[in-house]
Order: sequence, then C-alpha cells, then structure tokens
Amino acid sequence: MAFKPIDYDGLVSGSIDMHLHPGPDSFKCRLDALEAAQQAKHAGMKAIVIKNHFYPTAPIAMMVNQLVPDFKVIGSVCLDYEMGGLNVRAVEYSARAGARVVWMPTFSSANSISKMRGLGLPLEGEGFSILDSKGQLVPEIHKILAVVRRHDMVLASGHMSPAETFALEKEARKLGINKFVVTHPLDHEFFSEAFTKQDLVQLAQNGAFIEFTFIALLASEFRHDPAEMVDVIKTVGARQCIVSTDLGQSFNPLPVEGLRMFIVTLIKYGVTEDEIRVMTQINPAKLLGLNA
Repeated sequence: MAFKPIDYDGLVSGSIDMHLHPGPDSFKCRLDALEAAQQAKHAGMKAIVIKNHFYPTAPIAMMVNQLVPDFKVIGSVCLDYEMGGLNVRAVEYSARAGARVVWMPTFSSANSISKMRGLGLPLEGEGFSILDSKGQLVPEIHKILAVVRRHDMVLASGHMSPAETFALEKEARKLGINKFVVTHPLDHEFFSEAFTKQDLVQLAQNGAFIEFTFIALLASEFRHDPAEMVDVIKTVGARQCIVSTDLGQSFNPLPVEGLRMFIVTLIKYGVTEDEIRVMTQINPAKLLGLNA
C-alpha cells in the first residue's frame, strides 16, 4: 500500500484554539493578542479564545477583531481573586462585551493554589472552593449559572477538584447548560486532588467536553506521556473532547506551531485525522457558536 503523507498544515487550517495566553499579562508572554490573532489567521485557523487569570479579555478581543478581519478572537473571564472571586457582575458584563467562556477559579482554587505556588508562581492566599462546608454549591454559583445560561456561554471547570466539578456539572445540566468543559483533566501537578480516568468517562457521558492541552506534554512543563493522553481520548471518545494549546508563555513554542506539534504528536500515537478535526474544529465551533 502506497504511503500517504499527512497534511499537518491542512489540519491546523480551520481549527480553533480555545485556550491561549497572549499578553499583555503580569507574566512575560511570547506574543501579544494581536500577534496571536495575526499568526493564527495566517495559518488558516478560524478563531482563538484568549484567557487571562487576572483580568477579563473581552475588551482586548473587541479591539483585535477590528484589526484582524475575517478572523475571530473571543474573550473570556476567569473567576479568580483578581476578578473578585465568584463575581456574577464580572460574568454579566464580560458576556455583554462578547466573552463566550467562563472559567471557574484557576490560580485561586483551593484545589490548586498550594500546588501552583509550589511550581514557583507568586500566588497568595489559601484559595477558595465553590462548595460550602456541607459540600453544597455556594449561593454565588447559582447567580453565575443564570448568567451563563442566559448568554449561552461555555462553562469551564478551571482548576477545581473532581467533587466541585461534578457538583457544578450536575447543577449546570439541570439548568439546561450543555456547554461544559473540564480543564486540565490529567495535569495532577495543578491539583491537590486530581481526576481519574473513570471520572472523565463519567463526565463525558454526562455531556461534558474534556479538554486536552499541549502544555501537558512539553518538556518545559509537565512532560506527560502522550500515550496516556491518547488512551483517555480513545476511552472518552473524540466526540466529547477538545484539544487546545494553553500556550503564550515566554519559554514555550508559539501557539500556532504548538498546535501543529500537538496534532503531529497525537497522530503519531494513534489519533486519526478525522478525530483531530472533531476535536480542533467541530467541537470548539459547536461550543462557541461558530458553526455558521
């Protein structure tokens, strides 16, 4: 049988990176939001979601969209200390400004902050949970979910524990919110309590999307075995997975090249081209409302 070369650049074209960290930021970044959009458009990508742990990115997305036509930059908001924590007003006004993704606490999550501080990040405080002492969702969450539902936003788990994630996903599903993303599912370095493969299978069966990021595989980061990631993707099923880069840091590859390297790696470990398209194009477009 004749060898058929894989068009990796063609697989990058049309893709959407739902997890990108361009500048400006308090950390040094490899590129700013305008450069990220220009490079992604040049590669034929469809859209990027810009994320920041410390401020809402919808205003930056609005400006960049005016400068880079025929491409989509989407804003988001992370509910960390710097945003006032579980701040429903931050979610509401971010949504009005065009943000499409809401991340639950990341660097401020009680499940994560001590671990992240151990990695050398200058983080303060003990972090907070979305569950009270009885294991119930705190009242602020119900107000936030109402906004997420009204604006048809993507709800992402951030760095929360499995217990928090299951509780939030259950309540979101009960309210008819069907755009739920589990963030960093295998990156135990982020968490005091991490997800098991069975946790992820159950969440996917509930309708959640499991997000895998290239940063987990990098030698400069967590050096995970790609075979482990592919095993979970195959077990969960590509129809409930998305792949993103989580790049933009000064010491890592540029996001577009990182996405290409991620696609190459996943294919080398057994993911098919059709599965790549589902995880980089079809599922992100469905979540972000970019099917048109």
